[in-house]
Amino acid sequence: MIQTIHSREKERRTAWLGVMRNRSVALSDRLVGAVTTIIQTVRRRGDAALIDYAARFDNCTMQAKDLRVNVAALRASASKTDPEVVTALREAIRRVRAFHEHEATSSWEIKYPDEGRMGQRLTPIERAGVYVPGGTASYPSSVVMNIVPAQVAGVGRIVVTTPPRAIQESPAVAAALLELGVYEVYAVGGAQAIAALAYGTETVPKVDKITGPGNQYVAAAKRAVFGVVGIDSIAGPSEIVIFADESAPPEFIAGDLLAQAEHGEDAAAVLVTTSTELAVAVSEALEKQLVDLPRQNLIEESLSKYGAICIVADTNEACELINELAPEHVQVMSKNEEEIVGRLDHAGAIFLGRQTPATVGDYLAGPNHVLPTSGGARFSSALGVADFMKRTSIVKFSRTEMENTAPLIATLARAEGLEAHARSALMRVVAEKD
Repeated sequence: MIQTIHSREKERRTAWLGVMRNRSVALSDRLVGAVTTIIQTVRRRGDAALIDYAARFDNCTMQAKDLRVNVAALRASASKTDPEVVTALREAIRRVRAFHEHEATSSWEIKYPDEGRMGQRLTPIERAGVYVPGGTASYPSSVVMNIVPAQVAGVGRIVVTTPPRAIQESPAVAAALLELGVYEVYAVGGAQAIAALAYGTETVPKVDKITGPGNQYVAAAKRAVFGVVGIDSIAGPSEIVIFADESAPPEFIAGDLLAQAEHGEDAAAVLVTTSTELAVAVSEALEKQLVDLPRQNLIEESLSKYGAICIVADTNEACELINELAPEHVQVMSKNEEEIVGRLDHAGAIFLGRQTPATVGDYLAGPNHVLPTSGGARFSSALGVADFMKRTSIVKFSRTEMENTAPLIATLARAEGLEAHARSALMRVVAEKD
């Protein structure tokens, strides 16, 4: 079911690493072409296109007045949510909000004695769009993770789009929206929803940034509209790497690998260990725990394609391998966890100790679960408050400062062949002297 790769098997490891690197979202020409057509049609026809696509893709007959989900429908769906789920959602929102409030930063300014100043003004974006998938990918935890940092940032208007009937079929999502105080929801799914948020229609407003997970059509649409609006990322398949030594419980490790594989057939669940005995025990535990899981077939496919138990010579090799993978989630179960975590340079999120599975981060630990995938941890970070903020520089030069720097500015401008730039600076010095 899951392959075991020993440190000495260099060729096998190289081949496996190549497979892992190719797990990023692959957008075929056919897919890109289809999404481009959808975006252009929505731009041209607006609401009419959204209604036509709802009939075509969602088998749903709609009129323009049905595009916005009314609050009564939200409340009716939310009322079907198990009270225990609502209680858990409230705690998740509290914890996630508390974490993101620590991310909030302020504008700053440096003033000079001669009335000059410079600084940076931080302001929230005005409108954010959050895409919420339907069907089996409709997760209330994702709603919380995308909306809370936008609220902490101070975004004035948060707009949600989700496929037709998704609100009725996902009471917990409706409950999450109500608990967050978000009532502007549109029954639009797929690439057409991303197009509507990017360009606006008669009913759906244009936003400044789009976040939220989705299928390949949604990913392709987000990539296509980037530049017209901001986006969070093009997220690839989910992944976890667990580093464990002989002190770690194999049952816990197996359970955590299965939890990751449960995300989908393209999820990756990897154990890196220095212990051959632990590797064998984990493999046996996987077989036992898999038997009664509802998504057994999906998990088996995920583990057979992208799962691996990598036996390494020492912790140095372990850290090198994990840094090379730069995974979305890393768990560390080791007697020397502090030493290990200090050497992990590339990871979306790190979870320490046997009592801290990545599952706690999925739901309510506090940090955001929207994380870089497919090696993206080398250059990007979790979704956070900063993703919903803009930084604007503010500069004021005094006469003295301009006199001191104008010749330098002119020199640099002329070195680049930009004479008008040079004169723009120098004319102020001449004018002041005259």
